[in-house]
Amino acid sequence: MEGIVLAFLGAALAVTLAGIGSAIGVGLVGECAAGVVTEDPDKFGQTLLLQALPGTQGIYGLLTGFLIMQKVGIIGGNLAVLTLQQGLSIFLAALPIAIVGYLSAISQGKAAAAGVSLVAKRPEELGKAIVYAVMVETYAVLALLASIMLLFGITI
Repeated sequence: MEGIVLAFLGAALAVTLAGIGSAIGVGLVGECAAGVVTEDPDKFGQTLLLQALPGTQGIYGLLTGFLIMQKVGIIGGNLAVLTLQQGLSIFLAALPIAIVGYLSAISQGKAAAAGVSLVAKRPEELGKAIVYAVMVETYAVLALLASIMLLFGITI
């Protein structure tokens, strides 16, 4: 019984922490973008693109949570009986995207907010602003891959 509880906790942490990080990151960019759009409504599209970037970590956490739920049988209706070791393994597999997703979404929000400031003065530099923010995304993608590879390595 403890194994399935640990697996559920891992899924919950992956979804929750990455989602909280994305909400904070998207909020940071939204605050900055709203100020820019107040002065120049034509910049809405450019700033919206930058605001969307920190939201991807929440998607990665949700994907990891779904993979865990599928692995333990919540999705599919055949709940597995997990040993403590299996549950702990699943819990630990969720941590890369939970932790890195949380922190990278906030950092990406800060980079994207700075990009909004760049676009406010030099709209032609949107590409550069996106590149700065996307560089942070690399680490969220690596964490997602680590979580997925760890999950695939667990036998149930």
